Amino acid sequence: MNKKQRAAFVQKTLNHYFPKTPIPLKHTSAYTLLIAVLLSARCTDKRVNEITPKLFAKASTPKAMAALPVQTIQAIIKPCGLSPTKAKNIKKLSEILLEDYGSQVPKELEELEKLPGVGHKTASVVVAQAFKQPAFPVDTHIHRCAKRWGLSSGKNVKQTEKDLKALFPKKSWRKLHLQIIYFGRAFCMARAHKVSECPICSQL
Repeated sequence: MNKKQRAAFVQKTLNHYFPKTPIPLKHTSAYTLLIAVLLSARCTDKRVNEITPKLFAKASTPKAMAALPVQTIQAIIKPCGLSPTKAKNIKKLSEILLEDYGSQVPKELEELEKLPGVGHKTASVVVAQAFKQPAFPVDTHIHRCAKRWGLSSGKNVKQTEKDLKALFPKKSWRKLHLQIIYFGRAFCMARAHKVSECPICSQL
């Protein structure tokens, strides 16, 4: 099987197991999604979803968040880890959105990446899921699976993103991003992964 054939098999399998792909992080706007994705760095989506209702009850807009003391934000998000840095970034980016963007989250990848604490992956998730633009954010699940499935050399996430974008149609990127995450959690885990029990690895 060459790479194109592998990619076609992978996509067919993902469509079978995960035809629907709800966004794992709870949110009500582009802004709350941005904050949730930022919090998910080195933290599980499950934990983020437990924390964000408490945070958004206090502040669900840039204006309200900018008005909160950093200490208040940090106390709420502490279970997510890296809370001192994340709290400072959340407050700072909220101030920037308020002052420079009229409280609106920018739709451009480059503008998002200028915000404190917002890297390429976070920005890609926001443009893909909040603004429905073609993007292929690569997290640890996608990086791991792409390498295992022989779709990428897997040297780094940047290379993996480039390889996957070359293999799959642009219109499917947004859905595939979530499908691979769901599949990676269910069948192609980092630990205790059994090739024989993985519907993709067992066939490649």
